[in-house]
Amino acid sequence: MSNEAAAAGDAAGTTEGAPAVGGAPAPARSRDIASYIDHTLLKPEASEAEILKVCFEAAEYRFKSVCVNPIWVKTVKTALKGSGVLTCSVVGFPLGATPTDVKAFEARGAVLDGADEIDMVVNIAAARAGDKGALVDDITAVAEVVHAGGAMLKVIIETGLLSDEQKVIACQAAVEAGADFVKTSTGFNGGGATPEDIALMRRTVGPDLGVKASGGVRSLADAQAMIAAGATRIGASSGIAIVKGEQGSSAY
Repeated sequence: MSNEAAAAGDAAGTTEGAPAVGGAPAPARSRDIASYIDHTLLKPEASEAEILKVCFEAAEYRFKSVCVNPIWVKTVKTALKGSGVLTCSVVGFPLGATPTDVKAFEARGAVLDGADEIDMVVNIAAARAGDKGALVDDITAVAEVVHAGGAMLKVIIETGLLSDEQKVIACQAAVEAGADFVKTSTGFNGGGATPEDIALMRRTVGPDLGVKASGGVRSLADAQAMIAAGATRIGASSGIAIVKGEQGSSAY
């Protein structure tokens, strides 16, 4: 069983009265959703004060992680110490067009700085070409350094730029390369998570890999729909609105 399968089980244990659908339980109450959320701030102009605010919110609402650009990993790790909230960072973000060895180097640095999880963007050109071998090589190089550091790897396939066939190939590559999650989107390259894509990804990777919905998840209803379709993690900058049952306005 993968690390994510265990994590999903922990999250599911907080849910009452919700049926299992698509490999993941749908929480019945808004407060249960918090344990699924990666509270995210990836804007390049984000200030230290804004990063620290996100950390404070994550600790208050008990989100799963705070997801930031690599320059903020040390800051976030320090701010979240003792909170139980994980530190997450991104690699090859947001285009995925970085050489594989550079992605691996970036991932190693983020893990050394304290990242518990890494969200990498795949080689999107290879995904569009259906080149599974290139995708496996790209993901494997990052997975090896991430896992060597005791961290977890999520693979962003950028569903908005792929056909269903290409999405399946990218997910299969992530499984073969030993990733812990597949993830829909960066939120920066058009399109976002849809229940249909989550269901397709869940069918492709099976029950033991995590599936993360990101991009455009702005309300409790959005989050519940993604979880019902098979998501075990939600990436959102509207996390507070989601847990409050309100409508978020963020583009991510």
